[in-house]
Amino acid sequence: MIAADKCKAVFLLHQEGMSAREISRRLGLGRNSVRCVIARQGKLPPRPRREKQPLDQELLQKLYDGCDGWIQRAHEKLVEEHGVKVSYQTLTRKLRELGISTPHLQRCERRGDTPGEEMQHDTSEYHVMLGSQRVRVIASLIYLRFSKRRYLTFYRAFNRFKMKCFFHEALTFWGYSAPECIIDNTNLARLRGAGADAVISPEMDAFGKQYGFRFRCHAIGHANRKAGEERSFYTTESNFIPGRTFRDMEDLNAQALQWATERLEHRPQGKARLIPNQAFEQERSLLIKLPPHLPAPYLTHERETDQYGYVAFDGNFYWVPGTRREGIKVLEYACRLQLFAGRECVAEYPLPADGVHNAQFSPPGQPAPRNNANNRKKPTVEEEQRLRTIAPVVDAYLTFALNPQGIPRHRFLRQLFALNRQLAPALFIQTIERALRYRITCIDTLRRIAKLYFQPDESSLPYPSVDENFRNRDTYQQGHLTDAPDFTPYDKMLEENINEPE
Repeated sequence: MIAADKCKAVFLLHQEGMSAREISRRLGLGRNSVRCVIARQGKLPPRPRREKQPLDQELLQKLYDGCDGWIQRAHEKLVEEHGVKVSYQTLTRKLRELGISTPHLQRCERRGDTPGEEMQHDTSEYHVMLGSQRVRVIASLIYLRFSKRRYLTFYRAFNRFKMKCFFHEALTFWGYSAPECIIDNTNLARLRGAGADAVISPEMDAFGKQYGFRFRCHAIGHANRKAGEERSFYTTESNFIPGRTFRDMEDLNAQALQWATERLEHRPQGKARLIPNQAFEQERSLLIKLPPHLPAPYLTHERETDQYGYVAFDGNFYWVPGTRREGIKVLEYACRLQLFAGRECVAEYPLPADGVHNAQFSPPGQPAPRNNANNRKKPTVEEEQRLRTIAPVVDAYLTFALNPQGIPRHRFLRQLFALNRQLAPALFIQTIERALRYRITCIDTLRRIAKLYFQPDESSLPYPSVDENFRNRDTYQQGHLTDAPDFTPYDKMLEENINEPE
């Protein structure tokens, strides 16, 4: 395309009387191009406007609702999943025109950024769907102020140890740290005071020195001092959580790592359209390079080995190799456990997945221990499932028997399962039918019913004898003035038993 200045020069030379051949030779243009420019009087041709991208209102409404009103995430899904090539600005304008979107709050105050000066850390609470359950999680996020790099991890609960583990994981992932970390006045790092007068806990101060930085608290109510961190949580809420599904905590953190360290690394940020991955390369020389093989933070727990060789930790049981039953020192890391007998590490285990409890673990490659842990709970889910599949009447009986609160559920199921294995299937079902009819949950009574059914030449059980002298008892005389109870259901039951064929 011919530049505007050259088009103007062609027309001026033509007005001065220069031929098209000479203009073409001097300006290095084709004669046909020169003639076209002269015909337009030196003006540029109008740029043909592309046809407007058709946007389905129903699709936009569905994406907007599915992403909880966060337009940036809806734009990603529209482009990546539906193949609609439209700019973010066009999408926001279209949503406003259709009356779908509503304006959000203005961003907080901006401050100048200096390369290699500081990083920011904070936590925020969210409620997300893990599978089919809505749970509360704590998001921990660290942010490099100049390059705008982020590292995000979610926790069920957040304490000082988890804070140390998160900093170690994030900073070793980057390989660098800034000399100053801006935080709020959290007691996880602060000993006393607030803002500029805050005194950092000696434990956390020593921890920060290992990585070359120090904590600094901002003034109370001045959250805009770490505006980049607050904006990152806004981006997490508006772009990461909406429109995504998570199976469990492991899947949630895997997607958070990919989103924060891959997707956002190459996405232009802010009005300056700064790309974090490129900005970090410029900032790297001004940051503090971490030494290799920094020791990971850990907690120490003292445990005793039970008679079967297990130590209990956080609701699970871990096998201790060897035959000695002595005290064990358990070192808890972010993702693993180490068991020490004296100064020797006898076993190392990865921490189980979130929500795993009452499980037993043994070292891989070794024979499984013969015995279970001493205090391990013994669930009865399998026994209940096998009993319910015997017959519909057994399933109905278990629904009735296990409904009342306070019944020793596991003991009852084990005893009933043992009774099932002692009796023939037909005899067991016959016993359960009578127990369900008379609302019996006592195992001893069930055994007596089965024993009576087992007697030869007994097609039906005898009815219990009733002493008619009960009317002479004092308790009966005291209560006989009340309304007589309705025994009609019991009379019908007796008639059914009498009419049953022999």
